[in-house]
Amino acid sequence: MRLGLMAVPVAFFAVFFAYPVSAIVGRGLKTDGVWQFGRIGDVLSRPDILDVLWFTTWQALASTALTLLIALPGAYVFARFDFPGKQVLRAVVTVPFVLPTVVVGTAFLALLGRGGFLDELWGVRLDTTVWAILLAHVFFNYAVVVRTVGGLWAQLDPRQEEAARVLGAGRFAAWRRVTLPALGPAVAAAALMVFLFTFTSFGVVQILGGPAYSTLEVEVYRQTAQLLDLPTAAVLTMVQFVAVGAILALHAVTVRRRERALKLVDPAQTSRRPHGAGQRALLGGVLLTALLLILLPLGVLVERSFDGPGGYGLGYYEALQSAGGSGSTFLVPPLEAVGNSLQYAFVATLIALVVGGLAAAALTRRAGRLVRGFDALLMLPLGVSAVTVGFGFLITLDKPPLDLRTSWILVPLAQALVGVPFVVRTMLPVLRAVDDRLREAAAVLGASPLRAWREVDLPLVRRAVLIAAGFAFAVSLGEFGATVFIARPDNPTLPVAVARLLGRSGELNYGQAMALSTILMLVCAVSLLLLERIRTDRSGEF
Repeated sequence: MRLGLMAVPVAFFAVFFAYPVSAIVGRGLKTDGVWQFGRIGDVLSRPDILDVLWFTTWQALASTALTLLIALPGAYVFARFDFPGKQVLRAVVTVPFVLPTVVVGTAFLALLGRGGFLDELWGVRLDTTVWAILLAHVFFNYAVVVRTVGGLWAQLDPRQEEAARVLGAGRFAAWRRVTLPALGPAVAAAALMVFLFTFTSFGVVQILGGPAYSTLEVEVYRQTAQLLDLPTAAVLTMVQFVAVGAILALHAVTVRRRERALKLVDPAQTSRRPHGAGQRALLGGVLLTALLLILLPLGVLVERSFDGPGGYGLGYYEALQSAGGSGSTFLVPPLEAVGNSLQYAFVATLIALVVGGLAAAALTRRAGRLVRGFDALLMLPLGVSAVTVGFGFLITLDKPPLDLRTSWILVPLAQALVGVPFVVRTMLPVLRAVDDRLREAAAVLGASPLRAWREVDLPLVRRAVLIAAGFAFAVSLGEFGATVFIARPDNPTLPVAVARLLGRSGELNYGQAMALSTILMLVCAVSLLLLERIRTDRSGEF
């Protein structure tokens, strides 16, 4: 039964992940059928590549440290304080995380770039500087720390820290000796996740970094799409895969430590109204940070989308309905990208739910090395450059029986690869929580395995399925690295359309990019709010 459930996910990953990636690596490191491993040393000894590796690493470390510094106070406020609008604010600070990186880059370009908000107000420009990249990464990952650390912090029993203070410890000493050790694994897990996302950053660096800054992901794209240097791209793909694999393994260890070590209480017992000048000041500081860091870039993005040459209006939105002349960026009106993205995301979500749902069902019962290896396989798309996957699709899926290079299904297949891990991680804990005795009782009553799953598991996990669908849909909407290679010119997605507009000069192209980014932001925000509502309903029922 377990092997039957694993068959479809294994086949899916073998055909649409392992085959394209291995083909890219093979083309880059093989000559006349002979492996040329000496190219690895040749590439990694180049000064320009060493600069890319160094910048990728240190900007990820700096982004992680800055995110923790800014977001940990927010995690405490959301964990310990009860205040009006808390749920709404929690949803607002989570919006950036589900936004496509292209939109994040565009929002900060409108805030920090030439003619941006700060440029007009104080004559300050930060685009093409590392500070723009770091701030955008904090904006994007703020919710990771708030959700991961704050969610755990809310469930820690505050009486342990109070007992330490009764025994004579000061406030900071009690926190350092009691609360911090309990939070340590959660902080480490959040830090590793932020490091992972910033280490593989593509859209943000591509838009804000300019020619001076390049991460591994951006360099793979440049070597593949612009220079056609497959050996260098193959080596960089392998380096990124090894590095991210190590990060994911370390993250898994910290998660296991967190799950074993802690005794949790109901969050309702730990949340209270802020009292005293210090706590009110902390709450005010967190609210101000959310306003400046989260709402200001999004607000400037929306404002720029309405600020046309003739004053505020819908000019840029109306221009999205026209494909333009012979020199236009698009073969079709850019507004069609909205419908394309929704259709692609819908199909990608269905694929991710089927593949991820079968995989989660196969993993429900813990087993030996085979199943653990299968679990690791599902996470591999997070450790390989999406650019490599997209280019691999073009050079491998071009012959019968899988001649898909001109087919629309190619885009949702690439998007589903990224969505499957989110589906598995959302559904698996719920499936493992289902009492096996319910399944055994259904079997005793004569139900087949399929009917037992339909009658027992599905009713209990249906909300987890909806949450997984929401994550997969949002991720599919924002996928850019692979889609930029395989989206057809007459069927662009929203992130690809925004990047193309930003890549051309002219006020009209810039304004249309702002308008499309605003539309994409609203679609993602609506998906998130629906997801939050499902979460709230679920917590209320269970």
